[in-house]
Amino acid sequence: MAEADSHRRVAVVGSGFGGLTAAIRLQTAGFETTVFEARDKPGGRAYVYEQDGFIFDGGPTVITAPNLFEELFSEAGRDVREYVEMMPVEPFYRLLWEDGTAFDYNGKTSDMVAQIQRLAPGDVDGYLAFVKYASEVFDAGYTQLAATPFLRFWDMVRVTPELVRLRADRSVYRAVGRFVKNEHVRQALSFHSLLVGGNPFETSAIYTLIHHLEREWGVFFPRGGTGALVRALVKLYDELGGDLRLEEPVESIELKRNGAGAKHWVATRAGIEVFDAVVSNADVVHTYGTLYRSDNDAQRTRRRLERMDWSMSLFVLYFGTNRRYAGEVAHHTILFGPRYRELLTEIFHGSELPDDFSLYLHAPTVSDESLAPPGCEAFYVLAPVPHLGNAPLDWSAVAEAYADRILEYLERCLPDLRKHVVTRRWLTPADFRDVLRSHHGSAFSCAPTLTQSAWFRPHNRDDRIPGLYLVGAGTHPGAGVPGVVNSAKATARLVIEDFA
Repeated sequence: MAEADSHRRVAVVGSGFGGLTAAIRLQTAGFETTVFEARDKPGGRAYVYEQDGFIFDGGPTVITAPNLFEELFSEAGRDVREYVEMMPVEPFYRLLWEDGTAFDYNGKTSDMVAQIQRLAPGDVDGYLAFVKYASEVFDAGYTQLAATPFLRFWDMVRVTPELVRLRADRSVYRAVGRFVKNEHVRQALSFHSLLVGGNPFETSAIYTLIHHLEREWGVFFPRGGTGALVRALVKLYDELGGDLRLEEPVESIELKRNGAGAKHWVATRAGIEVFDAVVSNADVVHTYGTLYRSDNDAQRTRRRLERMDWSMSLFVLYFGTNRRYAGEVAHHTILFGPRYRELLTEIFHGSELPDDFSLYLHAPTVSDESLAPPGCEAFYVLAPVPHLGNAPLDWSAVAEAYADRILEYLERCLPDLRKHVVTRRWLTPADFRDVLRSHHGSAFSCAPTLTQSAWFRPHNRDDRIPGLYLVGAGTHPGAGVPGVVNSAKATARLVIEDFA
């Protein structure tokens, strides 16, 4: 890796997975980096809440592609296994439908075939063909492109023939539907795009690669919760000499151009500091519209971003029980509601809160009992909901009743749940907007449609503002832990090339 001029200073805005991994890469390469975090703990979306003896991971809980963290620590001369233990999760997900159908989804072909044989024998050959297709999409859309920044239109044109052959213009659901006919099997193979903020009926078939990614590397959970992985990153960053400043939000950044170069004057409550470059892990609209609000180029970009399609938001309910539910749910459980396509249409385009829901239930104490008091269970349940741009609801008025409805619904798999809940809290679209500074309260930034991917997505390096770089869900390759960590890899390489 090229070495940087030791006097080059880089400000990193936000300590999410994108900000921390970018800062570690730059610190390893010889840059002097400072990470500014608005909240009292690092992690960004991976914030950790502690309440009544329970530990709740605030955000991402599905950790795939652990090799990305192995590579990150290795390049810094460390072994990730000395910092955090990554536990394999089996099954990857338990899928439950209202008609009583259950499906344990994992990465073993024999297990998947056996379950499909019981559910829809006619779809076995189609599933095997889909596995091959997802592998080809993975090779074209991940192996070659995930950590490659798309700064020029021709960068994308170069890989277009392969994606055309694989019909990336189709939606995830339509691609899956070419191979299997049973509706439960179609849902089982298409729901993954929701984990990165995409509607399976609108998201590019490129995202079928998630199926192969999980088969290739598995699904993991850090012992101690996702927060343990954040702590491991912070420890490494500190050992490398990085400067992490908590409760020091960036209020504004002024660009002062000097010939072909520029300096970035970063203002916080503590004062103003000058940096050679800024890597923003903040929401992209917040970056351009608020942080660089005095820059005309930034405001033009902000107006363009506001016209993009944005991913749905989330209602996240964290709760703890005074009993265990061992064996009744898996670590990750997906509960499909009575509707699929119709519900997703209302979530992504509706102006009201749907009457029904499909849910993702996270039960980390299935794998790690230390996250709850003895004899208790910790949970978090995630309900996709419309973002505030489509449905400007007063969440302070509806959140409690919505939480009650969710707990009642969960009693289909957690008997007498409401009698055993001893603590709870929630995160609403208003929190995504006001606390996480997310445009429209979107949970995954701009939606991962075909025309908002690769070159069409906000670039890892800004085209008009010298020294401004982006990491996180809003830039290439997109949301999800692998996407965000790969964005940091692509962006850090650009910074190093530009300043080395």
